[in-house]
Amino acid sequence: MAIISDDKYFNNSDNDKKKSDTNKSPMVKAVSIEYDRTFENTIRPKNFDDYIGQTSLKETLKISIEAAKLRNSPMDHLLFYGPPGLGKTTLAGVIAEQMGVEMKITSAPSLERPRDIIGILMSLKGGEILFIDEIHRLNKIAEEILYPAMEDFSLDMTTGKSQTVKTLRIPLPKFTLIGATTKAGELSGPLRDRFGIIYRLQFYSTEELTQVIKRTAKILDIQITEEGAKSIAKRSRGTPRIANRLTKRVSDFALIKYNGIISGKVADSSLDVLKIDEYGLDTTDRALLNLIIEKYDGGPVGIETIAAALSEDVRTLEDICEPYLLQSGLLQRTPRGRKVSPEAYRYLGKKLDNLQQNLF
Repeated sequence: MAIISDDKYFNNSDNDKKKSDTNKSPMVKAVSIEYDRTFENTIRPKNFDDYIGQTSLKETLKISIEAAKLRNSPMDHLLFYGPPGLGKTTLAGVIAEQMGVEMKITSAPSLERPRDIIGILMSLKGGEILFIDEIHRLNKIAEEILYPAMEDFSLDMTTGKSQTVKTLRIPLPKFTLIGATTKAGELSGPLRDRFGIIYRLQFYSTEELTQVIKRTAKILDIQITEEGAKSIAKRSRGTPRIANRLTKRVSDFALIKYNGIISGKVADSSLDVLKIDEYGLDTTDRALLNLIIEKYDGGPVGIETIAAALSEDVRTLEDICEPYLLQSGLLQRTPRGRKVSPEAYRYLGKKLDNLQQNLF
């Protein structure tokens, strides 16, 4: 249990006020959800009917939402995890919309000081949703402050000094915390156990991504054929965010170089120019696989070594490149490091020697 001193974290002196004015607010958004400010917000769905994919999760959430409404209470705290771009933030927005409440969004790295998380918690109103992205990166103090807030809807604080110190429990309005992470295994056990619903978002099928792309094209007034949508879907790595981004890029090619309509041929030729192949691999993905094959005989090799050789950040490789390469069976993760699969050799047109064939 975290005991927070109001003397330390709620100093109202002029000097402290000046400091707080210059510090960057941890709040990314503290208003009703709006979907028309950016490209992603424009195409984000507001209800489960428009939210494509994650069928079993949607059914679970619909039941939980209806039950919460009947009880006239907030939903249980939720934890969504999985690779980036699968719709964790969007899903939280749909939940807020269906519950008829506001959602406040922040990210764990921005909650550097106790006052950051305390300020957000004390600004919440009854039933509201607090969405924390990258929740696995919460520091220990912020995490301990969350324990009583999530469990008992309260903050524990101390007042006074020395022998006059007193412990106060400040009640909070009941709220729902939605955490999102790409690395659920890095959450501490006590924090993870306080979530009532924990769910891993799955990669999308080509058929689901085709629906996503057609919906996006309709909203953005982009002309696209069924074949064009399927061509983009096949190269979108099972990820809606990538599918939407590629749709926008291909529409630029279609507008400038073609007749403005995204056909299968237009999509394929445009994505070839963007160096995105039929597997959805880009230049970094192919460089990673080729490096392991050519420099390390197919692996295993440590991720730090790979990152150094490619001049890439380890987190970029782990969070962006690896999930899809592992899912597609082109890369394998072993106790000794990463190694490419026989499928990767075949895909890149590389030949396995006799020693390598025996290793597989």
